[in-house]
Amino acid sequence: MNEIVLASGNKGKIDEVRDLLEGYEIKLLTLQDFPEIGNIKEDGDSLQENALLKAHSCYQLTSIASLADDTGLEVYALDMQPGIYTARYAGPEADSEKNVKKLLEAMKDLKSDDERRARFRSVLALYDGYEEHVFEGICEGHISMEPRGTNGFGYDPIFIPDGHTITFGEMTAFQKNLISHRSIALGHFQEFLETSDLF
Repeated sequence: MNEIVLASGNKGKIDEVRDLLEGYEIKLLTLQDFPEIGNIKEDGDSLQENALLKAHSCYQLTSIASLADDTGLEVYALDMQPGIYTARYAGPEADSEKNVKKLLEAMKDLKSDDERRARFRSVLALYDGYEEHVFEGICEGHISMEPRGTNGFGYDPIFIPDGHTITFGEMTAFQKNLISHRSIALGHFQEFLETSDLF
């Protein structure tokens, strides 16, 4: 069985990727399997740059094909912020609760769904020591007025995808995985797996 290292220690991301790769002859390893690696620096100027930085760093440290993801929540009325700062929007001590609170405060004067338009964008990068492969997924929607639901992670309780009236935080993992930005990016990765002789 082939191995891929997912350059993440985020349990939510790991579970989503593991679910979406079920059925493939791929053993998914994560940074939890390599505790000596620690946090990989993300100082790129774009989601793609960060994903590639992580994939390259992880490969150099493990010599195993590495898959890395960088995901950003982009709010149109805030000039596509928080973007690459999504995970640390509320500062160095940021966590999901603080990030959500700061974003809702920044958007408190925006009342309509149109004013609150946003999108989640995921960029996946695969590096096998020879080639880079990049896959992108976008999920459009808007930001709710207050958090709803306890499922998922990050900004899920305040993101309502187009065509739905509930947040990601109110959806089951199965419902979210049908439409999420990460599942779209992974869908492109799956298409690559079908035609690639890499795995």
